[in-house]
Amino acid sequence: MNKDTYSLLENYMISCAEDSAHDKEHIYRVMYNAMRIAKTEENVDFDILITACLLHDVGRKEQFADPTLCHAMVGGDKAYAFLVEHGFGMSFAETVRKCIQTHRFRQNNQPESLEAKILFDADKLDVSGALGIARTLLYQGNMSEPLYAVWPDGSISNGENDDRPSFFQEYKYKLEKMYEKFFTAEGKRLACGRQRAAAAFYNDLYREVQESYEGKDLLGDLLA
Repeated sequence: MNKDTYSLLENYMISCAEDSAHDKEHIYRVMYNAMRIAKTEENVDFDILITACLLHDVGRKEQFADPTLCHAMVGGDKAYAFLVEHGFGMSFAETVRKCIQTHRFRQNNQPESLEAKILFDADKLDVSGALGIARTLLYQGNMSEPLYAVWPDGSISNGENDDRPSFFQEYKYKLEKMYEKFFTAEGKRLACGRQRAAAAFYNDLYREVQESYEGKDLLGDLLA
């Protein structure tokens, strides 16, 4: 890939990057993660990989406007159309589309090619560790979702067995379980190196919230 082609793809990516949790720096980190993973693999098509990394979130704007849409599916189609329009081969564009459409957590739409697996792992690596916690909080703040939910009895939900959107629910539903879902050995190794930081943050935050609510009983005694 030459610099002009890279700039074409990069400029299109930047024009689509409006979500602060999925901004251009997220895209660059995913691409750099992918390069680190790819150097441990053989027979990687770097043109496919770089293109898929740069364009993997171009459908975010559509999903943000309509949450019923899947940004991976929309983004794959947008990337395909853009690539064909700008003279890339249909086979190349289709391979990139498949990489993008399989980069989300989906049981029925798993990545198949090596490049798709590297993109998946590189993207998930950016949701691991302290960085993943920070991005999750940023995204949920944009969506006006709370840190935690309270059960009818007044106790704090830790997010487990809870379908109400919150940071605790997102941690238990996705972040805590992601470390066994990597496809490449290097991706898993890098992610596991970050796991402790994410768990420590969640556990400390849950403990601090519970400690704060101990004052509720004292208030109740005063108001009795």
